Amino acid sequence: MIEDWTDRFPGLSRLEDSVRATLRDKSTVVSVPQGTVIFGPGKAPDSLLLLLEGRVRVQQVSEQGREIVLYRVEAGESCVMTTACLLAYDDYSAEGIAETAIRAAAIPRGVFDDLVASSVAFRTFIFTAYARRITDLFQVIEEIAFQRMDIRLAQKLVDLSRGADQLRVTHQQLASELGTAREVVSRQLAEFQRRGWIGLTRGAINLSDRAALTGLAAQDANWRASVT
Repeated sequence: MIEDWTDRFPGLSRLEDSVRATLRDKSTVVSVPQGTVIFGPGKAPDSLLLLLEGRVRVQQVSEQGREIVLYRVEAGESCVMTTACLLAYDDYSAEGIAETAIRAAAIPRGVFDDLVASSVAFRTFIFTAYARRITDLFQVIEEIAFQRMDIRLAQKLVDLSRGADQLRVTHQQLASELGTAREVVSRQLAEFQRRGWIGLTRGAINLSDRAALTGLAAQDANWRASVT
């Protein structure tokens, strides 16, 4: 029996039965191990991946080797970079890496093209997800251009820790997350440590005072509200 993965996506669960059957019959559920480079610059997508389990990090790498994390794809989401490349018949300009082991439904390009052209509901699902992620990307640009680094770093520590008291991450990885230089991150982490908010060890950060970090990060929400 073919897995009915369409139930995991609200926009797809409302499709006509015939369209859902097409997606189930002509798509493939794939498993990818952690650390796999799923796509990269210069490569053309041959399918749209809808994530069922796991997490994918999408990042841009400059010619000088500097990285910036653009967004993450979580279970129940699709990748806007892949959607854009499929619609424009273009190659990727960024890379996607499996941060965890993942399972995804791979919709072949031909099926994607046919359904975008013929199904209003499927087209709405695709463009709704696309518009939502584009808004997220604009927020990333605004943060890099205008937001204070201490607030952004506090928010990132809280987000990446996912409730844990220790975060296994290097200063360079945090710099890539925030689109800045490692030295900038190191200076700000040292200040957080001086305040007693964190403890620094090799390759890890202990969140000693999550409440203080969360309080500083809350200024991010206030800032977002002020610019919307």
